Amino acid sequence: MPSKPALRIPPWLRIKLPSGGRCGGTARLLADLRLNTVCQSARCPNTFECFGASVATFLIMGRTCTRNCAFCNIAGGSPEPLEPDEPERVSEAVRRLGLRHVVITSVTRDDLPDGGAGHFAAVLRALRREHPGLTTEVLTPDFQGDEAALAVVLAEKPEVFNHNLETAPRLYDAIRPQADYAQSLAVLRAAKRLAPGVRVKSGIMVGLGESDDEVRAVIRDLHAAGCDIVTVGQYMRPSLAHPEVERYVHPDVFEEYTAFGRALGVPHMLCAPLVRSSYNAALFAPPAGSPGV
Repeated sequence: MPSKPALRIPPWLRIKLPSGGRCGGTARLLADLRLNTVCQSARCPNTFECFGASVATFLIMGRTCTRNCAFCNIAGGSPEPLEPDEPERVSEAVRRLGLRHVVITSVTRDDLPDGGAGHFAAVLRALRREHPGLTTEVLTPDFQGDEAALAVVLAEKPEVFNHNLETAPRLYDAIRPQADYAQSLAVLRAAKRLAPGVRVKSGIMVGLGESDDEVRAVIRDLHAAGCDIVTVGQYMRPSLAHPEVERYVHPDVFEEYTAFGRALGVPHMLCAPLVRSSYNAALFAPPAGSPGV
């Protein structure tokens, strides 16, 4: 049976590339410091905008993931050993870019006893030591549900803790087969319990085959788990080897997701076609060191 024709990208997702040189300067700086960004590895559609504003989400612990999520453009396989000087290189990039808020994420490292929690903590310590007043957000894997590993990261007091659900539970077998929806929700609940002052954040993509009812159900689950920030964005196929886009959600529907979450009591909803987990992250970060949501 022939495959169905691919959906055409709608006008609200057509991105005009910016002119000017700051984007290239940011890319060269990152290359000079041998740093990875999820912006480049995941082929984020906002890369030009963010790099042009000297903003980046740092991808630590290499460029090879121990998992193979269907939606993701990051390569899977056997990762390289951790680089002990990576925290200092991230800190130097923050200094050169003049950042006031930084997002740290990673590939999943199921090969490490702590899932890489200690390396996250080392990066946060370097940033705190060298950049007073900087606000930080961590976007972590699930650490296979290990609360002790989670506590190691939270002990360094990031202003925002993020762990993404990515999609509706019905689609996990196809889209996120090495993860578990209930376990990811448990990670979010544990983060709020272990560090009540942290802003807990999570998000999903739409367009992978979920229904709007399923999106609303996920938002309900995130609210029940204690999430202070919820993001919803459009899945965009990184390559022909990735799952096809099942639907392009109209901007008006994203506004309905926002209204639904706010009515539930989620303090901060960010829902739009080009929203990604770390897009405009500084908007929802409290002042450095401040408690509460």
